[in-house]
Amino acid sequence: MGSQETRFNVKKIAIIGAGPSGLAAAKYLIAQKVFEDIVIYERQDEVGGAWYYSREPTHTLHVPQVSADCPSDPPLHPEGKPPVFPSPMYEVLHTNIPRHLMQFSDKPFPEDSLIFPSRELVQQYLVEYAKDIRHLVKFSTLIQDVRLRQDSDGRDQWDVDALALETGEVTTTTYDAVVVASGHYYTTYLPDVKNIAEFHKAHPDVITHSKLYRTPEPFANKKVIVVGNSASGIDVAAQISRVSQQPLLLSVHSATPPAHLEWIRAEEVPAIEEFLVEERGVRFVGGRVEKDVDAVVYATGYLFTFPFLKSLQPPLVNDGRRVYGLYKDLIYIDHPTLVFPGLPIKVVPFPFTESQAAIFSRTWANLLPLPSVEEMKKWEDEEAEKRGHAFHVWPKLGDANFINAVHDWIKQSGTEGKEPPYWTDELIWQRGIFFEAKLQFEIDGQKANSLEELGFRYEPEDKEFAKTTTTPTDTLL
Repeated sequence: MGSQETRFNVKKIAIIGAGPSGLAAAKYLIAQKVFEDIVIYERQDEVGGAWYYSREPTHTLHVPQVSADCPSDPPLHPEGKPPVFPSPMYEVLHTNIPRHLMQFSDKPFPEDSLIFPSRELVQQYLVEYAKDIRHLVKFSTLIQDVRLRQDSDGRDQWDVDALALETGEVTTTTYDAVVVASGHYYTTYLPDVKNIAEFHKAHPDVITHSKLYRTPEPFANKKVIVVGNSASGIDVAAQISRVSQQPLLLSVHSATPPAHLEWIRAEEVPAIEEFLVEERGVRFVGGRVEKDVDAVVYATGYLFTFPFLKSLQPPLVNDGRRVYGLYKDLIYIDHPTLVFPGLPIKVVPFPFTESQAAIFSRTWANLLPLPSVEEMKKWEDEEAEKRGHAFHVWPKLGDANFINAVHDWIKQSGTEGKEPPYWTDELIWQRGIFFEAKLQFEIDGQKANSLEELGFRYEPEDKEFAKTTTTPTDTLL
């Protein structure tokens, strides 16, 4: 495999976002002990990213919303406090991932924690994780623009425009490399179903998105449809169904596991084909009609958007479903001093972004060479053929394979820096069963501190399960 001939000369690094992936990036970059200046820009007044809860949701909702060029939601301005950018967190929320699996490699959750920690505990955990790098964070600072140019030696330079939200001052600082850790749970995706715009104009309080959901009480005694059966759709539907008219309707493209459907207390229906304005209703695929609908909650996910990188050509995104021009879902091929940790979906994010940070921190320190541009572009083209439209959705246990392969590769390389995580056979087993375990946690009243309490006990022979079901992928540079 060929490698980049040009050596990096990275001294100053900007990290955009102080959520989990941005914090992990900072720790791995610092551990290389060769970078002179690392700055983390965070638009909120605290670390945490999507885990930083705002009781009040955004006031912005675009119906439909299928464009990555849609303007970012403006912040809320609570009196006497810094601006707030509401995240998708809702009042009662527990992780979908057991804490031993979810945690960063060098910081365990407290042993007396729930096996699926609450959002409050995760936020507290992230604040504590950030203590030793908090001095690097510029809080309440919004990145407005990031522009690429070359210096006299032809090396990448990134001019970063940052707006101090409390003073209005804009500063421009030049960096040698940029870590885009701004997250992808902010720009909602809401499909353009027939008549949906007209329906929303006539009935502006009916359609919403799970990003705006906080508590079930507003849906009491109402006729509700929840669209989508991913983790958030199942969770939100289960909460709403306890107070709404019965049955709550769960609109899906693919069947919900029967045990989960029973827990939600919902009737599964097909996708919505058309909104009926006069009837305040919908027509589902197959022809069924429901009239006098009080609420339609779209739990249909988010689009990838990078409003501060619009000057890059060709564009990073078109419809928001994929980020283009990346090697290994991470490194910008044409200018590899730009990286995007945390893009893959259906992975365990905290340790996954640690593994990614272990790679780019060593690459920028000239310890791990990249393949040639041609090889990286060939990889992207081949992956696009294999993955299809769901480009960043990783296969089951793909993250386990990636994390352990990166760990072994870096250990074998003998390079200096922070050691990335490694999953034991038991952790890989947990990765394979946590969807069912989370359901049991909910059924048992959200009080279990261990998987054993939920009836899931690891046996050594289960390591064969872990090995045979891990999806093999080409993960190394």
